[in-house]
Amino acid sequence: MILPKIKVLLSHGKQNIPDLNKVELSEEFRGRPELTITDSTEELEAAAALCPTKAITTSPFTLDLGRCMFCGECALRAPQNIRFTTDYRLATTRREALVITPETRQVEFHAEDVDDKKSKLFRSSLKLRQVSAGGDASTEMELNATGNVNFDFGRYGVEFTASPRHADGVVITGPISANMAEPLQICYDAIAEPKLIIVCGTDACSGGLFANSKAVNREFLTRHKVDLWMPGAPTHPMTFIDGVMNYLGRKKR
Repeated sequence: MILPKIKVLLSHGKQNIPDLNKVELSEEFRGRPELTITDSTEELEAAAALCPTKAITTSPFTLDLGRCMFCGECALRAPQNIRFTTDYRLATTRREALVITPETRQVEFHAEDVDDKKSKLFRSSLKLRQVSAGGDASTEMELNATGNVNFDFGRYGVEFTASPRHADGVVITGPISANMAEPLQICYDAIAEPKLIIVCGTDACSGGLFANSKAVNREFLTRHKVDLWMPGAPTHPMTFIDGVMNYLGRKKR
């Protein structure tokens, strides 16, 4: 009975990624967009009008990754102006750093904003409580994937925990619905100081498609300083891993 199982195991080969710092994603992945200014703005204006979250401005030409749904429709409408790359290194310590321009060649991490006390304290072991504040389960599933056999983020001591009292920080997904505003605050209060706040996914960064909904209450983000902003719809596991590793000082962008 055990022999067939061994054959299946051997057929799978090595599934884990040996070095998470050398990961290259497939061409199908939509990461950081590259913006190009052209003489004609007709296609760009059409792409901006098409964007459901108004992530694109034409004058000046910018694209807000915190609002971007990464649907790729703008690149199809204005291919000369917008091209998605496979760069997953999108996490940053500043919300404004997610607004990119034609001059942007990488999303700036701004290591000077990192709280050295937190970085050193959590460098070897970081436990996080994930709160789905009205999320659609897409980003939540990608965060779960960080601990699977492929990424195995736990080898660096970074794991998710079921209780905020066992956590060092909170990872927020979803636009923060009004019904989840109080539970999110209760969860945050239950975490001992010092603690991290990580905002993960387009919905969490800006409200996404629900930004103007009366069912959303984002006051939590005005009361507390966010340590890491991570865009994506959903956020790729490598975006999360890269951002956390940079914050902990275990790699440099």
